[in-house]
Amino acid sequence: MAVVRNFKVLEDNALHGVGKRKDSIARVWLVKNASGFIAKARDSHQEYDMKDYFQRESLFSKILFPLNITNSTGKFGVYAIVNGGGLAGQAEAVMYGVARALLAYNPNLRTTLKRAGLLKVDARIKERKKYGKMGARAKFRWSKR
Repeated sequence: MAVVRNFKVLEDNALHGVGKRKDSIARVWLVKNASGFIAKARDSHQEYDMKDYFQRESLFSKILFPLNITNSTGKFGVYAIVNGGGLAGQAEAVMYGVARALLAYNPNLRTTLKRAGLLKVDARIKERKKYGKMGARAKFRWSKR
């Protein structure tokens, strides 16, 4: 296995943020003066390059969105531990985690991040199945005879 991470995450050089979306949780560290985007899968305990882990360019661009709108693209490396859910939910959880870490870095970015909708977490989750029904809302088919 090739070494993916070329930087250390320490208290004095990293900013922490937690993001949640659907069933996914991402713990994110922005590492100062580092280049690289690394995702560590909690279930397999392996580190991947973020582009390889999230597979689609659209998901990777979501992760970069908070960095792009705050003009801090080259300043930080991103290290994220992701857990639960699917790839899309994990990518959005990392996005929210990056936004929270940027807020810890500079509180003046709050208005920019808030206008972009990155501080209000999307709370939509899967609705639970109800008893007496096929799923969350679908009912069993009824026949008179």
